[in-house]
Amino acid sequence: MTHCDADGPHEWFRRMISNCLQYARAAHAEGRPIIGIMCEFTPREIIMAAGAVPVCLCGGSAATIPAAEEHLPANLCPLIKSTYGYSVLRNNPFLEMASLVVAETTCDGKKKMYELLSERYPMYVLELPQKPHEDSGLAQWCETLRRFKAELELRFGVPITDEALRAAIANMNQERRLRRELAALMKADAPPLTGRQLLDFKSRVAGMERDLVQLELALVALRSQTELPARQNRVRVLMTGVPMVHGAEWVLDLVEDHGGLVVALENCTGLKPILEDVDESSDDPIHALAVKYYHLPCSVMSPNDDRLNLIRELALEYRAECVIELVWQACITYDVESYRVKRLVQEEIGVPYLGIETDYSVSDSARITVRVEALFEAVLQRRRSGSPAAPVSAVQEARPDDKT
Repeated sequence: MTHCDADGPHEWFRRMISNCLQYARAAHAEGRPIIGIMCEFTPREIIMAAGAVPVCLCGGSAATIPAAEEHLPANLCPLIKSTYGYSVLRNNPFLEMASLVVAETTCDGKKKMYELLSERYPMYVLELPQKPHEDSGLAQWCETLRRFKAELELRFGVPITDEALRAAIANMNQERRLRRELAALMKADAPPLTGRQLLDFKSRVAGMERDLVQLELALVALRSQTELPARQNRVRVLMTGVPMVHGAEWVLDLVEDHGGLVVALENCTGLKPILEDVDESSDDPIHALAVKYYHLPCSVMSPNDDRLNLIRELALEYRAECVIELVWQACITYDVESYRVKRLVQEEIGVPYLGIETDYSVSDSARITVRVEALFEAVLQRRRSGSPAAPVSAVQEARPDDKT
């Protein structure tokens, strides 16, 4: 069997932006609404059931940030600035086609940015409760989604039936299942793809049929591929923290260019949103959607023990030898939460931890490279010694953490 890179799926997803743009333009020409979304909390299924096309608008380009800083403070999360910068420059064709932008009340920086964005584009903001284990929070979220459904029906003059919702749920469940099966390949001693290749199997537009076909083809090819023994020597890394949207993957690339293999991505562009499906048989599809999406263990939730539980499970399941946490500068919720993550990793899981705080610029790549190499040397020392767990102090000496 030839390598999957030459068979089609990798090439298909390398053209992801152009594929999505072609699809969105064709849908727009047919009169289907294009709806931009800003976060994994927004249920794509409700948008799809309205006959609209959900498109992720999160910015991953450093090039749009200077324009954003004409309106926004410089010490703001780069994802927020990059996303807003596209609106200032008017060079995101998805945004310019959008009949509606759907946002959500996650972090404060995003919420205030939405106020500015709403001066240029039609905006609907979902009120997200942030106490994940309170029944009242789920009830409030469910009601928020019912109001969102009613808004789409009114705005676009279409009924959103339970049948249409279930069809969209089935579509998205299939996409989640395929992406889970691809991610599971990373459990092998010598996985058939890298963490970056796995990350690239995603799309700006949800539920595109041709994407699903290519994901199926990728699974067939990768499952048939012979093992790559060289990957057994690379350090198995679990990455957690902020999302790495398209164009902002440079830290992951750096990790894998210096001896690491990212076997699990816990973040919102990785495993977090695909581990749970929506109940297709529910008598109340909106409630089923509310349950699934409310379970996302984002750092805006408080308390966010579910994220720690997920990191613990993934570290065991994917046999991670270390954990690297990425925090974009000025992402306060993830930055504060990193203390608990570090304590979990070092004291309970018992593997080395590295916290990286940076932005979309690669200006500090040399500094980060030194720290990544020190982390990997600590892991390799543990391998050579045959020790299942090195003392935390030894790890700290090998890899000074400037966040402590």
